[in-house]
Amino acid sequence: MKILDRKIALAMLFALIAPILAACAAPAQAPVRETVVVTAPPVTVVVTAVPEAAPTPTGAFRTPHPILSDVRVRQAIAYCTNRLELIQSVYSFLTPEQQQQLLMDTFLPKTHWAVATEADGIVTYPFDPEKGKALLEEAGWKLAEGQRVRTKDGVPLALEFTTTNAQFRITWATVLEKQLLDNCGIQIIRKHAPASWWFGGASGLRRRDFELGAFAWVGEADPGGRSLYACDQIPLPDNNWEGQNYMGWCNETASRAIVAANNTLNREERIKHYKAFQVEFTKDMVSLPLFQRLEAYAWNKALTGLKPDPTEYITANAHEWGRTDNGDTIILGFTQEPASMFSLVESAAVQVQAAQLVFGVLSTQYSYDFQPVLQDGLSTIESGKAKNEVVEVKEGDKVWNTEGAAVELKPGVEIVNSDGETIKYESGTVKMKQLTVTYDLIKGIKWSDGEPLKKADLELAVKINCDRESGATSFTFCESHDNLNGVTFNSDTSYTIKFLPGVQWPTYFLAPYGGYPSHRTISDGRKLADVPAKEWSTLPEIAELPMGYGPYILKEWKKKEFMRFEANPNFVLGAPKVKNVVIQFFADTNAAVAALLTGEVDILEKATLGAGPEVETVIKAAQEGKINVKTDASPTWEHMDFNLFVR
Repeated sequence: MKILDRKIALAMLFALIAPILAACAAPAQAPVRETVVVTAPPVTVVVTAVPEAAPTPTGAFRTPHPILSDVRVRQAIAYCTNRLELIQSVYSFLTPEQQQQLLMDTFLPKTHWAVATEADGIVTYPFDPEKGKALLEEAGWKLAEGQRVRTKDGVPLALEFTTTNAQFRITWATVLEKQLLDNCGIQIIRKHAPASWWFGGASGLRRRDFELGAFAWVGEADPGGRSLYACDQIPLPDNNWEGQNYMGWCNETASRAIVAANNTLNREERIKHYKAFQVEFTKDMVSLPLFQRLEAYAWNKALTGLKPDPTEYITANAHEWGRTDNGDTIILGFTQEPASMFSLVESAAVQVQAAQLVFGVLSTQYSYDFQPVLQDGLSTIESGKAKNEVVEVKEGDKVWNTEGAAVELKPGVEIVNSDGETIKYESGTVKMKQLTVTYDLIKGIKWSDGEPLKKADLELAVKINCDRESGATSFTFCESHDNLNGVTFNSDTSYTIKFLPGVQWPTYFLAPYGGYPSHRTISDGRKLADVPAKEWSTLPEIAELPMGYGPYILKEWKKKEFMRFEANPNFVLGAPKVKNVVIQFFADTNAAVAALLTGEVDILEKATLGAGPEVETVIKAAQEGKINVKTDASPTWEHMDFNLFVR
């Protein structure tokens, strides 16, 4: 995500959880039809890559799946899956304790603030094949003497299992196939498809073209979840395949709970609703959490002050980094280069980290929670910096509807009223909640040239970010406060946003905007404040060497080689301990790891190391005392969905 837009995206629930394709999906490629024979005792499975173009289903997915619609079968599959063995197949180099930490019971990691436990009533599924077999027997699936696959009325208990053709998933899916057959007589027929088809806009998951489907969700500090699990988020031909509830699961109790959890600003209320949801989620077993992915950080033993964390970038506290060997430079190794330093148009992980060096961070999200940094305290209702009033709206007023869009209120528009009820407006007046939030930045912020942050800089940030010619990829947040019309600039470090009635961003307390240096003179003599938004993405002063108020100044960018940063003496939190930071670009992770082990590079962060064999390499090096390594259970988690309906 982006440095300014990142906080905006955190406020937008539907942007918090999305399919992850990069780390273990196959590279984007032209669709091909090919057949690969994968031999995994005791059966041979033909794995066929499916073409990109898939016919649009004509059915409405109203027919219950003949096998998976029975909750006992779904629960049996969960009990018959040895998830620790799956983890061992891809992370054999971890200790048993580390492997155990990757297990999940619900859609949230065990360390998340909203996670539910058995004490809250959730159902857990430890590896227990005897319990799984008993459930299958109860459901009528019998294992005849001398047979390996259960049957019912002459029909074998066989299910198609679809996922990507990445080696990572082929490895653990091969183990899963053998487990289910050996433990409980369940046969799965693996189909490893190209990621371009599985995650395509008109195929695979989006068209619910699977029985068992495995992929990963990536989550952040806010759990979101409505688009994944609410009853009105089931993709169907009737609704043009909108929504991400690919299971077709509609549990009214769970749906009401997940909607309510995303429509209140009170964290205790949210926790209550999330726990109620997780009880239903685990009881119905419509999606089996398999394991969290592993992520790792590796660094030179001479470095101090690093805070590797699963939900925050390593550069978030760069001003606190130090060295014990009197060195004046820290080198980060990356395998990807930013396309631009303009955060509105570029959001790769490497760009975010480079931008954190230049602009600092308004707030952080360590350990699945939020902490203010350049923002002067979180703007919560409890702090007095925000209020959530009940207002009356009438036909013609601009409001926020249940689809997350700014619309004029008229008959038929669906909204959430002040009591939290979803209604269709008919006539007259109706009461809705309206958020008004004041965001304060800390005093004393200066640009790297020594010029103080001014009100004009804040105004310019909102103006450019909300200008449709800026090149930004989303304007949803701007529309939620009616663009510039909803923002009042109080001082050089403070602004107030009056959101449209109906807007209830759960992360409303995070400052969404910083500033742009309105005083800066660009190469043609104009002030930055006078440059139209449509030109910003091509300005060298924005896209290549932007001015910021973070801990470092980007002094040189030699494309395809390195980016060189120098300490900002005007950084409001104090000059950084280390004089220089360099981002060095490498062709691949192997080259970056080799450079770390020879001392040419000081830090490799999680996006660079990925989830491949290089992680094992750095762990072994750490065990030999050569470097420091920290592994974390990633917010990204593998899971298997059950499609409850057939075409």
